[in-house]
Amino acid sequence: MGVEQIDCRNWDEEAYRDSILQEREALSQTIFRTVFAPTRNPNPNSDIIVTSSSDGFVSSYSISSCLALGCGNVRGQNWLVAEPHCLIQGHNGPAYDVKFCGNDEDSLLLSCGDDGKIQGWKWKEILECELPIQGVKLKPVLDLVNPQHKGPWGSLSPIPENNAIAVDSQGGSIYAAAGDSCAYCWDVETSQIKMVFEGHSNYLHCVVARNSCNQIITGSEDGTARIWDCRSGKCIQVIDPGKDKTSKESVQCVSCIALDSSESWLVCGKGPSLSLWNLPVNECISRIRTNSSIQDVVFDENEILAVGAVPLLTRFDMKGDIRSQINCAPQSVFSVSLHPSGVTAVSGYGGLVDIISQFGSHLCTFRGKSL
Repeated sequence: MGVEQIDCRNWDEEAYRDSILQEREALSQTIFRTVFAPTRNPNPNSDIIVTSSSDGFVSSYSISSCLALGCGNVRGQNWLVAEPHCLIQGHNGPAYDVKFCGNDEDSLLLSCGDDGKIQGWKWKEILECELPIQGVKLKPVLDLVNPQHKGPWGSLSPIPENNAIAVDSQGGSIYAAAGDSCAYCWDVETSQIKMVFEGHSNYLHCVVARNSCNQIITGSEDGTARIWDCRSGKCIQVIDPGKDKTSKESVQCVSCIALDSSESWLVCGKGPSLSLWNLPVNECISRIRTNSSIQDVVFDENEILAVGAVPLLTRFDMKGDIRSQINCAPQSVFSVSLHPSGVTAVSGYGGLVDIISQFGSHLCTFRGKSL
């Protein structure tokens, strides 16, 4: 059998090492949040999807371009890397969340991250770019930084990270779930903090805006969710989803929360369980035991979509019964988002995004690009 000969005289050891590191970094990249961009087009194939990831980038992808990559076998495939239209270095450190402030092309694209910042860009300007934007530091129109706390002898604490954001577009407010156990309300127009919500005993994982009642709801590492009045800044209700008696841990964090479209139903993810709450009567309706820790939830009318530390998208009814389970590409899933058409996008470890039709079939799967 012949042996292939390789000319090693021009061997570049440093370039080889760099290529190995880049490959490993790409495989360990995590996409923490995926959202569909606002549009009036009912066809999701013509839409854009935006991601925030562990390398600090905020990226937008054309779904029609990603569809051309295909999906193949969900398990163990070497996924193709999608080319983003926009790849913005948004944060120094992981970008944990991305949201839109507004419901049309004039909205702001917002992101938050480990550096304690909330940044915002005009979505219309990003859409109007003729050439793909690759890894540039676009100047944001909104640049907010969490306050530092004063310690002894005038010392300042580190800037607390932002783990999640929620938006009240009509009120012009952005709510941030921060690492100093506080939630902050920012005024979009003045770029100033309007209110600080204090009461949790550990850092916050999640926040949602209940705009119909002028409230926000936060979930914390301290194991509780709290409902806050945005007029007074006071906590009006503490929700304890309950300790999982089979767990050896003393406290499990509330990792994710979601409201339905009526803002009357709240679902909380806490460890390997979900709890469903009827807010008008302040009652827990059902508790759902899951096969792994829950990392994100969303309502789909009268059903709940949940993802977590296993490669599954699970659909529950309001009683807690499983309606369906779909295998998905990321081995650990951090985000689930829903298009008005019923198409679902999940994302997570490995920098993978899996787009699933309303009928449960995989439309496309791709790996997000990193630099």
